[in-house]
Amino acid sequence: MTSIYNIEMNSLQNKPIHFSDFKGKHILLVNVASKCGFTPQYKGLEELYKTYKEKLVVIGVPCNQFGKQEPGSSNEIQEFCEANYGVSFLITEKVDVKGINQHPLYSWLTQRKLNNKKSSSVKWNFQKYLISPEGKLIDYYFSITKPMSSKITKHLN
Repeated sequence: MTSIYNIEMNSLQNKPIHFSDFKGKHILLVNVASKCGFTPQYKGLEELYKTYKEKLVVIGVPCNQFGKQEPGSSNEIQEFCEANYGVSFLITEKVDVKGINQHPLYSWLTQRKLNNKKSSSVKWNFQKYLISPEGKLIDYYFSITKPMSSKITKHLN
């Protein structure tokens, strides 16, 4: 097992994100896309972030692997999120969440041998992974699970 806290990636603005900075908080990771039927979940993700930001970090991870629904550049993604949904939570660089170029973050999230909890595959945009304040995978939730669902918030209350 490796630790999520050893993983690094860049933000949409190309600044390093160190997951170790989030020790002591829950982390909700969501692969996001601007042109998806689930895109309105940005609103719920922002609500979740604002409601629980003392104990939760929400991180959107743009991905263009599902129906090519995130074709934009970093600037286009940033502008879309801010203009349409007032997104203030962290958005990462665009990455692959599956396949041969899968980002190490998603290798950790989807492989039991790395996260010591369970294996999964990312089925579509807006699949969510919840990490405990100790850096352990709690569970994952398919796209149909709304951000403010009790399935997620019960871990934050």
